Parts: sequence; C-alpha cells; structure tokens
Amino acid sequence: MPYVRHWLRNSILLFVAAIVLGLVAAHTHVIQPHDLSLDRTIQTNARTGWLNHVMMGVSYCASPVAGVIILVVWSGWLLVIRRRPVRAVATFLVVAIGWNSTQVAKAIVARERPPRQFSLDPEIGSNSFPSGHTAFTVAAAVAAYFLFRESRHRRKVAVIGVFAVLLVAFSRMYIGAHYPTDTLGSVLVAGSAIFFVTGVWNVWLLPRLDRLPLLASFGLAREMEELEEPRGGRRSVPAPARASGGRHRRHAGR
Repeated sequence: MPYVRHWLRNSILLFVAAIVLGLVAAHTHVIQPHDLSLDRTIQTNARTGWLNHVMMGVSYCASPVAGVIILVVWSGWLLVIRRRPVRAVATFLVVAIGWNSTQVAKAIVARERPPRQFSLDPEIGSNSFPSGHTAFTVAAAVAAYFLFRESRHRRKVAVIGVFAVLLVAFSRMYIGAHYPTDTLGSVLVAGSAIFFVTGVWNVWLLPRLDRLPLLASFGLAREMEELEEPRGGRRSVPAPARASGGRHRRHAGR
C-alpha cells in the first residue's frame, strides 16, 4: 500500500467536500432539480427490457451481499492460496473501510431516495447520499490497483477499475436508486477513507503485523522480507517513522 504525504489532511478535505456536496444536494434547491432531471433523462431515454436486466445484474454485483462475498473470497485467496498475508490484510482494509465509510456520510446528510415510482428496484434501506454500491466499486478498484501498481498490468487495471466505477454508478441512476451527486459523493467519501487507511497502515499497522500470530503461519516473515528489499533505491516498507516537528512522517516508497 503506498504512503501518501499529508494523508490526514487530504482525507479530511475530501470528506468535508463530500459532506458539503451532500448537504447542498439534499437540503437546498441548488442541485436537486438538476439531479432529478438527469435521472429522468437516463431512465426515459435509455431503459429497454434487456438493458433493465443487465443494469440490475451490474447493481447486484456491488450489493452488500455480493460485496461481502467478493471481499471474503478475495482476501481469503490472497491469504490462503497466494500466501500473501500483508496484501490480504491491506486489501481487506482498503475495501472494507472505503466501502463502509459511506454509512457515516449517510447518517450526516440524511438524503431521501429518488421517487420510488421511477425505480426498477425501490430501496427501503439506508439514505441516498452517498451510494454504497459505487463506494464499494471505488474501493475495490483502488485495492486492485494497489496490488498491481508495480507490475506491467497497472494501466490495464486502472482503466478497468475506472470503467467498473462508471458502470456501477450509471446502473444506480438507471434503476432509479440514486441521484448523480450520490455517486460523485461516493468517490469523494471512499477516497477520503482510503487516504486515511494508507496513512494509518504505513505509520502504525504495517510495522505491527508481526504481533498477529495467525499471519505468521501464512508466510508473513517471507513476504515482509520481500517488501523490504530495495526497489529502485526505495523501500516498499517504510523505515520506522520519525517525527519532524511533530507534523510529518518519513516518506515511504510509493
């Protein structure tokens, strides 16, 4: 997982931006009419029988049930099959925290769902802003990029990730479950949480993984040694953090 300088500041700024966007969209008339108009334009001009089923399927692939299954299988595969406990834990944290951070924003913004009469699958659960489905896809795409960022496939993974996020976001508007600003808010909120996770991971969690005995049986020591090997003159695992004026941490390899 890369180390991002000023991760705490970036995390706070993104989260504040998301909350401001959500509050304006939910409780003023500045954005709401445009949100509803774009939703109706998509639903009126794009809906067809076969595409309805496709978009419902896309939406389900990022649903809470499917998301939990994907996360457990993915992390378990990295841990048990690939014997990569560091990557397994990092992937789990990025996806789980990036995804579930939306619950905090939902509680603060408290935006109602789009009109149910226009929805193919009326939501009866949590508030509308931000979209949890989109946030899961953002977090999964970022986690996948982190895994491949030092390989020759990183650009392909990045392109596929962006496409997946756009597809899921479109599906949520298409079926009438979210407004456009809900999906944008998901990118901001999930991004905020991921910035936070990268900072906490490199500063505090990664140096303490050896305190978890369970990980040792899956090759933790070997993977840590691999990560500590110099790559292009930089280290993948940060050296012990040293305070600089109490404000900054030692920069780790990206």
